[in-house]
Amino acid sequence: MAINGISFGNTILGGSIQNLKTQMADLQNQLTSGKRATTYSGMGANEGFAIAARAQLSNISAYTDTMMKINTNIGVANTALQALSNIGTQLQNAANSGSQVLNSAGQTAGQQTAVAQFSSVVGILNTQAGDRYIFSGSTIYTQPVAASDLILNGNGAGQAGLKQVISERNQADLGTGGLGRLNISSPTATSVSVAEDASPSVYGMKLQSVSSSLTGATVTGPAGAPPAISIDLGATNPADGDAVSFTFNLPDGTSETVQLTASSAVPTPAGSFAIGATPAATAANLNAALTSSVGTLAKTSLVAASAIRATHDFFDQPPQRVDITPPATLATATAAVNGTAADTVQWYTGDAGAGSARATSTVRVDPSVTVQYGMRANEDAIRSLMESVAVLAAVTTSPTDPNATDQISALNSRVAQNLTIAPGSQNIRDIQVDLANAQTVMKDATARQKLTQATMQNIIDQAENVSTDEVASQLLALQTDLQASYQTTAMLSQLSLVKFI
Repeated sequence: MAINGISFGNTILGGSIQNLKTQMADLQNQLTSGKRATTYSGMGANEGFAIAARAQLSNISAYTDTMMKINTNIGVANTALQALSNIGTQLQNAANSGSQVLNSAGQTAGQQTAVAQFSSVVGILNTQAGDRYIFSGSTIYTQPVAASDLILNGNGAGQAGLKQVISERNQADLGTGGLGRLNISSPTATSVSVAEDASPSVYGMKLQSVSSSLTGATVTGPAGAPPAISIDLGATNPADGDAVSFTFNLPDGTSETVQLTASSAVPTPAGSFAIGATPAATAANLNAALTSSVGTLAKTSLVAASAIRATHDFFDQPPQRVDITPPATLATATAAVNGTAADTVQWYTGDAGAGSARATSTVRVDPSVTVQYGMRANEDAIRSLMESVAVLAAVTTSPTDPNATDQISALNSRVAQNLTIAPGSQNIRDIQVDLANAQTVMKDATARQKLTQATMQNIIDQAENVSTDEVASQLLALQTDLQASYQTTAMLSQLSLVKFI
């Protein structure tokens, strides 16, 4: 019978040594990488939780990247909004205290500054954050505002700019007689009548009210179509100091009052009418004084109010123009018509849909949280600022006009008033607050996500990572076992049948 030799590779001890070597190799890899294994199957039973946690970490990372981009956009937007706010403040200060001296171009130094400021406003509203226009609503790749020169001057090929729209409205508001579309007449020898020239009509000054302390006079109106006011002195002359006041509504929503006082002084003081020898003579003097005062009002405050209203109509959606469908002319027109892209510059070309401007850019920053940070250049606060800057930049006044100073004064006072924040109306600060709220929501979401991130990372670490101290200890133990196994194997390898017997 043959006796086989004792083979190391075929012994149980040899298999045990191989197993120890495999375990040692695994532990050495763990010590080097800090991971339990290089494959999911080697990670153990908790790896399913780690995989889910890793997916959640990936989502958090995506939210973090999104919020970083949004915060960048909001930062750019806040810089732009603050610049707009600063321009508004500078313009209001200039309108309140600026010089009324006209240069050869028919503008004050403040108006020349407004020309530059208007160009700046347009540039700000065309600001981009990356490749998106931040004031264009949902159409982020469309430039929202036309060039400043195009807005003011048109294109010379049929599209009217703001200056032309202001000029047309001015002619319509002044009318053929330059009295703001009012007719002043004397129906009888002792009476004076003031009537609007047409009804209905959107142009010119409108009669609001009349009040009188004229002794013996009969005052009626406004009444009729067109509305009219009548003052009949009757058989008695008014006394010195008696007065009559006419209040007119202007196109921009303001009102002005003309007050005339009866006087026997020679020469007749400003703002008065001479008491004549008879009521008929006095009525003629009242007629002349009223005609002069209304004419001055029309050439000053009405001109300013007309420019303000025309600018508002131009920047509205859609723009409004004077309707000169024949037989109407600019001086006799009574209605307005919508401007079209073919005949009027469209200053805003971004998204003009219904709903909140903020909602035009909405993004999810957490599984249950979204933020809104969109803006439009045609929002009320921004459009109102544009109107104020643009009207000062667009209006010119003849330096030789005796009413030039009063015209500019009336325009400046209206611009300053329009730049004052009215209760209940949107202002630029409101937009900034909306954006700040969006940042607060993102800050809160980031804080929550950091806590979740730490928890998920802990799950992953527990499932996949190893303690280097523990691994080192296991390695030492294995080395001891392996050394003992090698010694035993060496002894067995020297064993022979002779020695065995």
